Amino acid sequence: IFCEFKNTGIKYKNRVRSRAANLKDPRNPELRRRLIQGEITPQQMATMSAQEMASDEVKKFRRQVSEESIQRRQVPHADGTMTDMFKCENCGRENCCYNQYRGFSADGPIASPFVFCMDCGNRWKVKTCS
Repeated sequence: IFCEFKNTGIKYKNRVRSRAANLKDPRNPELRRRLIQGEITPQQMATMSAQEMASDEVKKFRRQVSEESIQRRQVPHADGTMTDMFKCENCGRENCCYNQYRGFSADGPIASPFVFCMDCGNRWKVKTCS
């Protein structure tokens, strides 16, 4: 750790405290075991990220929260007409919702047709002839 920071300032102290706290954590015996048995070298321990040091339980929780967050962003409530006339370029399924969003351009009002895949959340604009 000292080799990275070249002094014992606040960043060095925070890194050392973080390592000590992770090794003392009673919910993370796996990290201690891996270090004691030599699966992790002291040099590796000094440069590990918080994610790498986390217990399996914490990693699972973070993964679950991340997946739920992605799901909430990808598949919002889609208003429109359900259709199987379009094939999603992302997942190849035909469970889609079609809608036209009205907007304005310099030439006046426009209607932009969009398709939303209900399975993977992919959204694309339908090419129209003008």
